[in-house]
Amino acid sequence: MRVAMLQMNSRHDKAANISAIREMFETRVKGQGIDLVIAPEYATFLGGSKDEQWAAGEAFPEGEGYNAMRDLAIEYGVTFHVGSMIEAAEDGYYNTALVFDPKGNELARYRKIHLFDVETPQGHIFRESDIINPGKEVVTYEAGNLKIGCAICYDMRFAELFQKQMKDGCNVLTVPAAFNMETGKDHWEPILRARAIENQCWVIAPGQVGLHKEPAGERACYGNSMLIDPWGTVIARASNRPGVTIADMDMALQDNVRTSLPSNKHHVLA
Repeated sequence: MRVAMLQMNSRHDKAANISAIREMFETRVKGQGIDLVIAPEYATFLGGSKDEQWAAGEAFPEGEGYNAMRDLAIEYGVTFHVGSMIEAAEDGYYNTALVFDPKGNELARYRKIHLFDVETPQGHIFRESDIINPGKEVVTYEAGNLKIGCAICYDMRFAELFQKQMKDGCNVLTVPAAFNMETGKDHWEPILRARAIENQCWVIAPGQVGLHKEPAGERACYGNSMLIDPWGTVIARASNRPGVTIADMDMALQDNVRTSLPSNKHHVLA
């Protein structure tokens, strides 16, 4: 399975972000034998005020971003996992991942469960729950011979989500993110590697990188998009700028890890 991770610097201009995604497909995905493309969290719109984010929200499947992402999956013949978009629903707004198969069928829709309501050590306050509602459902999907679990950014800190996905048969875990620079430099890699090791799964984690607008100024995202194997080794890592990172997942390696160290068959606690 060949994977392409899109590392982006999305900002509060939906049309420009969609154009950037299309350019990545045309210049880096096309002709590379890619099976699965994964974009980061808030791929089509990131930052801005509450009102700007709500204005960028769209109903599915009618929205501009929804149809643009679906069309890319069809045009390039890939499974496209859109890390997240702002979904406008009858009961509010959600941070929602969408997955399309190569024919444009919607394979999965995951609403982020754990919201980033945090005050960092540097005193910066984030309240994602002021803008969006939490999701309630654990979501997985199948692509080829893979069963893939959905998560978004802050979800990565909650091991029980990934344990459930592994027990449900997942061999790949996805964590598209717009991870904060302050915590990213210390927590991003060790937590992702832990999720890979403890579940003996591949982990695909594309991120946002660089500055974007916030009401109080600008915020930096950590980037460092990574593909991690079931042993916990970082197989591929993005540079510190927007771009596409392509790598292959060897599922035979996962079989070997799970056979030689069958830790997930040794659970004694529910």
